Amino acid sequence: MRFYTKNHRYYCGIDLHARVLYVCILDTEDQIRVHRNIPATSMDLIDLLAPYLHEDIVIGVECMHCWYWVSDLCQQFNLPFALGHALYMRAIHGGKAI
Repeated sequence: MRFYTKNHRYYCGIDLHARVLYVCILDTEDQIRVHRNIPATSMDLIDLLAPYLHEDIVIGVECMHCWYWVSDLCQQFNLPFALGHALYMRAIHGGKAI
């Protein structure tokens, strides 16, 4: 199992669905910068990410049926992209205790 270990100023996690995206952006101090649903279009996603396009941000999504277009969009805008394996993400989340 390989993990993404690079540090960034902002971390963007996207929960992908066919028609909507749930986007959360955190900074290095775990402060929530963005936390909302948007339509699942490249224009809406870029509009939301616009303030961060020239910042140090990484985009992460779960490996689902519709992640390809997000990867292509990140490549187009030269944004780091991390694809998470659903089984590994469940194992990591399940192992955490609060």
